[in-house]
Amino acid sequence: MATTAGKPLTVAEFCAELEISRSTFYDWRTKHRAPKCITLPNGSLRIRRAEFERWLSSREDIA
Repeated sequence: MATTAGKPLTVAEFCAELEISRSTFYDWRTKHRAPKCITLPNGSLRIRRAEFERWLSSREDIA
């Protein structure tokens, strides 16, 4: 993992970690299935590492 615990993920880093395309991320975001994001003043998105981990844990299969 290339990011530190305190540094929010960029969309590119998020997509790289999950091995998904940017279009998949934005599709999930449109459908409210992506993790909560921070919108910077320039419009760029960031995902807090803690939010990413929480979101990922919520998708664990309990079967």
